[in-house]
Formats: sequence, C-alpha cells, structure tokens
Amino acid sequence: MAKIFCVANQKGGVGKTTTTVNLAAGLAKVGQRVLMVDLDPQGNATMGSGVNKRDLPLTVYDVLLGSAQVAEAAVASQACGYRVLGANRELAGAEVELVELAQREKRLKQALAQVDGDYDFVLIDCPPSLSMLTLNGLCAAHGVIVPMQCEYFALEGLSDLVNTIKQVHANLNRDLKIIGLLRVMFDPRITLQQQVSDQLKGHFGDKVFDTVIPRNVRLAEAPSYGLPGVVFDPAARGSKAFVDFAREMVARIERM
Repeated sequence: MAKIFCVANQKGGVGKTTTTVNLAAGLAKVGQRVLMVDLDPQGNATMGSGVNKRDLPLTVYDVLLGSAQVAEAAVASQACGYRVLGANRELAGAEVELVELAQREKRLKQALAQVDGDYDFVLIDCPPSLSMLTLNGLCAAHGVIVPMQCEYFALEGLSDLVNTIKQVHANLNRDLKIIGLLRVMFDPRITLQQQVSDQLKGHFGDKVFDTVIPRNVRLAEAPSYGLPGVVFDPAARGSKAFVDFAREMVARIERM
C-alpha cells in the first residue's frame, strides 16, 4: 500500500517544490518506488524532475476531470528514478471545472486508489494557496510534510496551516495528520534561525524531523538544469541531506 504525503505550506517561497523533487529522488535512491504528483499549475515540480511540461499528452488535469487514469498519464523521469504525474497551465482551469463535479475534493484520492499497489510513496506538490487543488491533495494524503524556514513569519504561516489540516481532518479526511516539520534553507550561524529551530522542537517535539536541510547553492542551481539537486550534484551538502531525509522518512513510516 502506497503512503501518500502532501508537501504543503500556505506560505510561498519556503521550498515546497525543492523538497518534493529532492525527497522523491532521495527515496528512489534508497530503493523506494515513487510517484511525484504536481498539483501546481506552474508545473515547476514537473520541470524540476526532468520532464518537459509542454510535451505531456496527459497531465494531472486529465486525471482530475476523469478523462485519463494515473497509470496512463504518469511518465518516467529517466534521470531521477521516479514517475511523474505532471502539470502545466491547463491545470489552472481545473479550479472552475471541478466545482460542478460530484466528490470534487476527492477526485485525486479516487484516482490514486487505482495505483495503490504500484508505489511505496506518492508525494504531492501543492500550490501555496488553499485552493480546490490543494484540498484534493489533502484529501488524498495520509499525512503532510511541512517544509519551513526558521524565521518569525514562517511560524505565523505554520499556525494557519495547522488550522487548515485540523478542518480537513475533521470534515473530509480522518487519516490526515502532520507527519513532520522539515527545517529547510537552514544556516546555523544566524542566531534567530537557531532560536526558531529550538522553539519548533520545544513545541512540536518529535514532529520535527531530525534531518536539517542546509542553505545550499547547488540545490538552488539544480532547477535551471531540470533536475533535483540529489541528481544534479549528489556530493553537495544539500543533496546528501535530502538522501538522509529520505532514509529518515522510510524509518518513520516503518514505525507508524
């Protein structure tokens, strides 16, 4: 049975897509079967996985509207070792079209159920807003991975996300919970970041992943080459950290 996780944060620019593609590549490196689902109309996770979003005959848009199944719409990322259910600008129109459909917030959940035995992990890259697309991701998921920078405003955004997850858990998906908080773009030389990190650990305890993703130039450069940092430069500090995070994820899931 596949474990399905949303990578979500209502604050933009916190590294959701970077986390999604690098965790997917890291999990593939440690022998897991992975599907990466891009729910953002910008299609950055698709392009960052070595897949050209403009060439896709079928996307997550077709899956959500019921005109294609996941098995036929997902494509292999040869360079990265996982499969991609990609997105492009067509997906922006899905917001309007989904409104009139039955079970509109559970379309992705129903579609992923058909490939449940094909993958160990399904990672969903969500847009930053609480939209019908994000809601589909949250309804399909067993849990949420929250990447966050250790800064003051990130704490405010986290409280909004926690409230959203509580509402979805209460009304739409009883399985949904926060799996863990991932500290990203971390620089231990900055006192404030260390203080916020300590606050997170004090408040959330073991919900904070042990792995910390450092601020790393090679991770930032990788998307311009259409690759996750884990594939682009496996020796970089950030890449090694994501592989460590993948191992931590596997171990955490085994304990659940």
